[in-house]
Amino acid sequence: MDFTRVKVYSIKDRKSKVNIAEFAGTPKKGGSFGEFYKGLPDILAVKDFRSVVDALASAYRRDKMVIFMLGAHVIKCGLSPLVIDLMKRGLIKTVSLNGAGIIHDAEIAMAGKTSEDVGAGILSGSFGMAKETAEFINEAINDGCGEGIGEAVGKKIADEKLKNSALSILAAGHKLNIPVTVHVAIGTDIIHQHPSADGAAIGEGSMADFRKLVESVARLGSGGVVINFGSAVILPEVFLKAINLARNLGNKVKGFTAANFDMYTHYRPSQNILLRPTQKGFGRGYNIIGHHEIMLPLLYRAVVEKI
Repeated sequence: MDFTRVKVYSIKDRKSKVNIAEFAGTPKKGGSFGEFYKGLPDILAVKDFRSVVDALASAYRRDKMVIFMLGAHVIKCGLSPLVIDLMKRGLIKTVSLNGAGIIHDAEIAMAGKTSEDVGAGILSGSFGMAKETAEFINEAINDGCGEGIGEAVGKKIADEKLKNSALSILAAGHKLNIPVTVHVAIGTDIIHQHPSADGAAIGEGSMADFRKLVESVARLGSGGVVINFGSAVILPEVFLKAINLARNLGNKVKGFTAANFDMYTHYRPSQNILLRPTQKGFGRGYNIIGHHEIMLPLLYRAVVEKI
């Protein structure tokens, strides 16, 4: 082989994927968050993140549906104040939680603390056996399941004026008349271990909340946004059925933005939120990887700056 005949070209003629115009900027000392945000490199995940921020800001300006679906880890990472503030601002119009979410939310309102050491309790059988937690939540569900679990527990937290009720997403939903839906699998939550748990009431309450979510999902079309923060199984499965049912009933749920924020890429959020519901131009999906305690504050601040 004659290596002197190797074909070359000029870099000036080559199309490149990265340009210095997209590089990160360095804000001045004491610079604003706006300068920091503008200085992020306009490359890869930052482009997706900005698209989600822009979609949320647009939905806010046009009064479109915005649904936040939250895994329980988001609440125990101390992020409830940010979610509540976005509810008060009128951006978030529906919140969806799994069963563990109401436990962390209620415990924070009741005791100002939550999240136990599972490993330490599982060997003795004491894991999840806190008396006050189960009695409070199960009593709320048993008495108000017809309204949905979210409304029943949120109303009880607000009515009893618990010490830290201002930090409760459930209580905020009740006060602001914003649906907070709760989607439960029997046996997944510590309160189901207690004799006060009523399977019929839990089922009735979760069914009522599922139908509330379907009504919200039906309004996602043409500019709405749905965001899943940290639920790997339950909420992606519920969302898939909710959007299917909304479309089955004649609603054109099309032209919305879907985003999944989590520490890892999981199958169900990718398929059931980002890909299947948005295929064939029905929407846009973005998957953004990062720790909740970093990504949600960043998203919150970026959106607040925009709106």
